[in-house]
Amino acid sequence: FQWIQYSILSNVFAGFYGVSFTQIDWLSMVYMVAYVPLILPATWLLDARGLRLTALLGAGLNALGAWLKCGSLAPQRYPLTLAAQAVCAVAQVFILGLPSRIASVWFGPTEVSTACAVAVLGNQLGTAIGFLLPPVLVPNTPNDIDLMAHNISIMFYGTAIVSTLLFFLAGVVFEEKPKYPPSHSQAILQNKPPEDYSYKQSIINLFKNIPFILLLISYGIMTGAFYSVSTLLNQMIVTHYEGEEVNAGRIGLTLVVAGMVGSIICGLWLDYTKTYKQTTLIVYILSFIGLLVFTFTLDLGYLIVVFVTGGVLGFFMTGYLPLGFEFAVEITYPESEGTSSGLLNASAQIFGIVFTLVQGKLTTDYSPRAGNIFLCAWIFVGIILTALIKSDLRRHNVNSGIMNLDVKAVSGDS
Repeated sequence: FQWIQYSILSNVFAGFYGVSFTQIDWLSMVYMVAYVPLILPATWLLDARGLRLTALLGAGLNALGAWLKCGSLAPQRYPLTLAAQAVCAVAQVFILGLPSRIASVWFGPTEVSTACAVAVLGNQLGTAIGFLLPPVLVPNTPNDIDLMAHNISIMFYGTAIVSTLLFFLAGVVFEEKPKYPPSHSQAILQNKPPEDYSYKQSIINLFKNIPFILLLISYGIMTGAFYSVSTLLNQMIVTHYEGEEVNAGRIGLTLVVAGMVGSIICGLWLDYTKTYKQTTLIVYILSFIGLLVFTFTLDLGYLIVVFVTGGVLGFFMTGYLPLGFEFAVEITYPESEGTSSGLLNASAQIFGIVFTLVQGKLTTDYSPRAGNIFLCAWIFVGIILTALIKSDLRRHNVNSGIMNLDVKAVSGDS
């Protein structure tokens, strides 16, 4: 929510703080910038200190950043709101790597992909609310700055209260792991002596894994494109539909909610079929087609068309996120889920920064179509890279192999 709350009101906040659109874009891109240098220490913390401490750090910093924003309710205080957003950006470094680890630690082999998809929904839900609520809470009142400041204060204080409640809730209910391992693969990892684990060696192993490197780049392209589209959505919409800030937020909501549905469907499908590469490639291709259709229908003058095409784009683009996490875990087992997903997210942030800067420049200097075509070209590259990935489902094979032995033992065949 805090990542996108400025971008979906970019014209409002640019006027309120008296800054350029590029400076408002940096309130989103700071999330991407913070992630890259901090991901390695954050994944080390997740591996060394576990789920609970990592989750509490993320929730606590998120609440702290939200309260700092409450002090930036004046036109000259852009530096303070940027600093507060930077604190929230550090918080998300600890949060984004949790879904695949929670799914593996807490859920069995027939549930793990669905559980990962549901966990990723938390991030998507926040983005959805971030598209929906800010345009409603903070209408554009350029002739009444005091009213604008009052409306922004409602949003900032409300966010701070909710973030604080979530921090305390995480402290009360968040447990490290279940009493018994939910799968054979987890049992093997939990029984492995801690001295046998080397974080440095795990990183080296991942970068020697060619299928993972291909996934690392293709995941970064797709997710970075999603970050860029989300950040610049307000600018794209108001370019062709002046005064439609609220509908820009609703289109963003449609994009993310459709993606939430896509995530759940993809998670259920993976648990049922285990067709990781095939599903990932199909969703990638459909995302490319969706972005092409969105690009060439954006300026037709019919908002309903944008709602529909945005929903289709979101269904596949956002639905891809848990696919990438789970595919990475499968092809890198027994390496840590937090490390693989952390590197995927780092790749996404790097591509997100580059894509947002370039697409923003193309959108401002030429048109939203030029920026979107730029993204389409990169997603086409991602399709090629995904097709080259050699699928080796290591975690699934471990679970299946051991379970087959157990079945033979029970039937007296072994």
